[in-house]
Amino acid sequence: MIMQERRAFWIVLPVAVALGLLVLLLATGDPASKRNNTFQLQGEVAPLIEGSTIDGGWFDIDDERGRWVIVNFFSTSCVPCIVEHPELVAFSDAHDALGDATVVSLAFDDRAENVVEFFQDNGGSWPVLAQDTGEIAVQYGVTGVPESYIVAPSGIVAGRFIGGLTAVALDDAIATLIGADT
Repeated sequence: MIMQERRAFWIVLPVAVALGLLVLLLATGDPASKRNNTFQLQGEVAPLIEGSTIDGGWFDIDDERGRWVIVNFFSTSCVPCIVEHPELVAFSDAHDALGDATVVSLAFDDRAENVVEFFQDNGGSWPVLAQDTGEIAVQYGVTGVPESYIVAPSGIVAGRFIGGLTAVALDDAIATLIGADT
C-alpha cells in the first residue's frame, strides 16, 4: 500500500510541477493586447494585393493611394467574421460618400461560391477577392481570421486588428493615426 502511494506521488509530482510552470508562464507573459500593438509590417509599404473580384472586376491596392484601405481577411464559416461583417458594411457605407476610405476583403481558406453567397446575403459593396489569396495572407502575416490591416493613404501599413472589429474602432484608429501625423 505504501509503495503504491509513493509511486502515485512520483507520477503526480512532475505533472503538478509542469502545470505550475505553465500557469506561471501565462501569468507573467505579455498580454495579447500588448503584443498586438506592434507587428512585422507596421511602417512598411503594404504588400501587393491585386486580383479578380467576385463581381468580375479587378482590384489593385496601388490604385487606392490617397485614401485609407481596410484590408480584411475573413472566412464565411468564421463566427467572429460573420459578427464583424455588419460593422464593415457600416464603415464602408459611411466612407463611400466621403471617398476617404475603402474596404477590401480577402477570403481565407474558403470557396469562392461560399463567398459570393455570403456577400449576396449580407451586403457589402467593396472589392472582394475569393481566389488565390493564400500568398497574400502569408505576405501580410495573417495568423487567423478575422484579421484586418489599416493601410494609410501613403500605402504604408499603419495598423492591425486581430479578431472582430467595429466601425467605431476603425474610425477611432484612423483618427488617432491622422492625429499622429500632425
